[in-house]
Amino acid sequence: MPKYGDPRLKIFTLNSNPKLAHEITEHIGVPMGDCSVTRFSDGEVQINIEESIRGCDVYLIQSTSAPANEHIMELLIMIDALKRASARTINLVMPYYGYARQDRKARAREPITSKLVANLIETAGATRVLTLDLHATQIQGFFDIPVDQLMGVPILADYFQAKDLEDIVIVSPDHGGVVRARKMADRLKAPIAIIDKRRPKPNVSEVMNIVGNIEGKTAIIIDDIIDTAGTITLAANALMEHGAKEVYACCTHPVLSGPAMERINNSKIKELVVTNSIVLDEAKKSDKVTELSVAALMGEAIVRVHEHASVSTLFD
Repeated sequence: MPKYGDPRLKIFTLNSNPKLAHEITEHIGVPMGDCSVTRFSDGEVQINIEESIRGCDVYLIQSTSAPANEHIMELLIMIDALKRASARTINLVMPYYGYARQDRKARAREPITSKLVANLIETAGATRVLTLDLHATQIQGFFDIPVDQLMGVPILADYFQAKDLEDIVIVSPDHGGVVRARKMADRLKAPIAIIDKRRPKPNVSEVMNIVGNIEGKTAIIIDDIIDTAGTITLAANALMEHGAKEVYACCTHPVLSGPAMERINNSKIKELVVTNSIVLDEAKKSDKVTELSVAALMGEAIVRVHEHASVSTLFD
């Protein structure tokens, strides 16, 4: 790929997902910015930018995936360093926005951590956020700076389109994911079904009912995040018990913590399709798991933001 022509576009990465970051720079055709992230002996983060960025438009790639607190501190300290080094704009590229699941007060005396993280990012000095599949779309309103949200549905839908599966139904694992399921169903020209579940406490769910016709069909469950995989595996088992022919699952953000991989490997799920918004380490790799790259999507979005072009047309 030819080098991108504007020397004012600078891309830096921290430690959350350097592999994806390098794929993005290769797609755009720019070198990765030079910075160092080290630790003082007591564990405090030390960052140094090793090149001039004065007057440049900087795109900083960092998810707040596990270890979330470490990655958030790296992010905030780097934003501060960029601001003090006279960057013209500081554009935060967050493939995965952590702490997003606490987006409202569902119970008394709960925090709203997604708003807290937004406040921290703005106070540090970011001028824009570019992210992928927020857990709740209202998080965009927690910021007073521009937020561009990209969608993983087109990438996932294209993969299943190429598999040429027959008689499919798109399944939302809960009522909150119906809009996402509808978008995928429209792309694949398929009907949808909904798992009616209740969640008595975080990371625990119980399937109550299935709304829609899934008997004899190939079910594709779509979600934004799979964490402990309790919801997705219970849904897959329920679909098979109610007559589905086979079950696939997909998500944008493979958090896959705790017993997730054991549950997936022992479940009725034939294949789990995820993106590389979060690094899949060796413990999370399996014959059942297929990883798709979002580098081209995010790289194209960075170029469009930099050139003041439309980002939404990426999904047309």
